[in-house]
Amino acid sequence: MDFEPDSLHEEIRQAVRKLCSDFPDEYWMEHDETKEFPWEFYDAVAKAGWLGLTIPAEYGGGGLGVTEAAIVEQEISASGAGMGGCTSVHIGIFGFEPLIKYGCDDLKRRFLPRAVSGDLHVCFAVTEPDAGTDTTNISTFARKVDGGWLVSGKKVFISKALEAERMFLLCRTARREESAKKTDGITLFFAPLDRERVTIRRIPKMGRNAVDTNELFIDDLFVPDEDVIGEVGKGFKAILAGLNAERVISANASLGLGKAALRRATEYAKTRKVFGRPIGQNQGIAFQLAEAKMRLDAAELMCQKAAWLIDNGHSPGEQANEAKYLAAEAGFHAADVAISVHGGYGYSKEYHVERYFREARLMRIAPISQEMVLSYLAEHVLGLPRSY
Repeated sequence: MDFEPDSLHEEIRQAVRKLCSDFPDEYWMEHDETKEFPWEFYDAVAKAGWLGLTIPAEYGGGGLGVTEAAIVEQEISASGAGMGGCTSVHIGIFGFEPLIKYGCDDLKRRFLPRAVSGDLHVCFAVTEPDAGTDTTNISTFARKVDGGWLVSGKKVFISKALEAERMFLLCRTARREESAKKTDGITLFFAPLDRERVTIRRIPKMGRNAVDTNELFIDDLFVPDEDVIGEVGKGFKAILAGLNAERVISANASLGLGKAALRRATEYAKTRKVFGRPIGQNQGIAFQLAEAKMRLDAAELMCQKAAWLIDNGHSPGEQANEAKYLAAEAGFHAADVAISVHGGYGYSKEYHVERYFREARLMRIAPISQEMVLSYLAEHVLGLPRSY
């Protein structure tokens, strides 16, 4: 790795910061309260050309790597947009990897240019109520019919379904008990989200309310053969495309939230006076802020290493999982410290850190829980017996 300043990366940081300056904390507080999708922000990101950042240039994309995508999402989050801002544009910035790596030329030509322009909204429909992280145990089933497939089943925790036109839909096309391996018999579709066949029910939640999270009830949804991604029955491999990268990029969103919280807490500690002196003069406050800074810096180093390894052709499961874990913990710690530094005001909405806190907590369970990261490291890195 080279820690010399990179002019391209600095240009990206400054450009994203400038864009985000038009969307202050008050904008995100309003959308968190009204639960309305941040269309103005999404359109600004699309107009600036950040969507399709990692899509190949031949389809109109930026052709850049995980490092650059991570910088964009960290800066969005650090502006105060947090997970509301990041989630609204995440799939556009980095979400089409299964289609890029496993989709046929026809699928790529039809959809990747639209993803770059921002015209195409999609969601990932993978998780199910009775399967959770055990993806091989999904029960949504696609049965073969002339010209395509009929899909029925349930999905849960599906972000952006209300806005989506298409979905990366993971289904069983062969029963688990009929498959040689539990990962066989699973197929990935780039399916139309037909509202006559898919009922969408919004899930009320604690935070990140600017972007909807939903349950899907699918009843005989027709998906044509040409919308299958990769091989029928081999969709588990396709859905794993970009898994390490997603964890690194999500980790950077956590870092951004932590930096936003630390920035506000530090400013408050400099200006808030109690007993005739700034509260930041007290070591009880100053040490908390200094420790939060160190935790964020340490986690960022692991994020940078994992991104570098991916962009240089390695498969860093260990580093990507560690980056996700460390960044989620550091971001949440910084948000918690910000609440404490603000005292009673931190619990109010006026200073925005309560929203950071709610959204930072999400990152300890998404896109994968901290406990699953520990299980992965214990088994695959330390060589301990599988625990589940």
